[in-house]
Amino acid sequence: MRTILMLGWWALTTPVVAVLTLPYALLTGNSNFLYRLSMWVVLIGLKLGNVRFEIIGRDQLDPAQTYIFMSNHVSNLDPPLLMPQVPNRTSVLVKKELFRTPILGFAMRVAHLVAVDRSNRDAAVASVREAAQVMRSGLNMMIFPEGTRSRDGRLLPFKKGPFYLAIESGFPIVPVTLVGTDEIWPKGKLLMQNHKAKAQLVFHTPIWPNDYDDRDALIAAVRDAIASALPEDRR
Repeated sequence: MRTILMLGWWALTTPVVAVLTLPYALLTGNSNFLYRLSMWVVLIGLKLGNVRFEIIGRDQLDPAQTYIFMSNHVSNLDPPLLMPQVPNRTSVLVKKELFRTPILGFAMRVAHLVAVDRSNRDAAVASVREAAQVMRSGLNMMIFPEGTRSRDGRLLPFKKGPFYLAIESGFPIVPVTLVGTDEIWPKGKLLMQNHKAKAQLVFHTPIWPNDYDDRDALIAAVRDAIASALPEDRR
């Protein structure tokens, strides 16, 4: 029932938010109202779904700084849980297929989300450049560097593209560990499962790309930080 309440709320309110905010965003070029209202809708949905969580370490972040947030990915709950907790506004690297969704795809473009085509190298490079430009405008970026959800909760190999973005843009990376979302809504399940489980969002100390000699060293540092808050059998 709680899954139906959460998803039903999002399905019903998305068109309403679009009607209320998209014309203003298009006329003014300012999508802040669209973003704030969307995050409010997301949080209400989580409340209706009785998704319980706690936040650790976010207070160490500078609200005036632009960051790249990189997190592990184990559940469909991860994006709606993490995105509203990122300070200020954030963009997201999104699979290009989602931009074909009516209304939602249009809203994502207006909100400056970035489409990614992993099957085409040239398109992927263009996405990195577009993401860097979006960040220079003052938006954070939220990325799941594994590229897909882990079925068993263990960290998967990281894609290299997000780290090209970090090196090219020079913005610091904030590693984030999501713990427990796979207990609430495991991959492969249509409905949320454990109503007593409580998720954790652990924000780690920012990592500056320029402090590392090469991309592989940067990837290792981010991976180690994310793994540090996972149970030992999932690192």
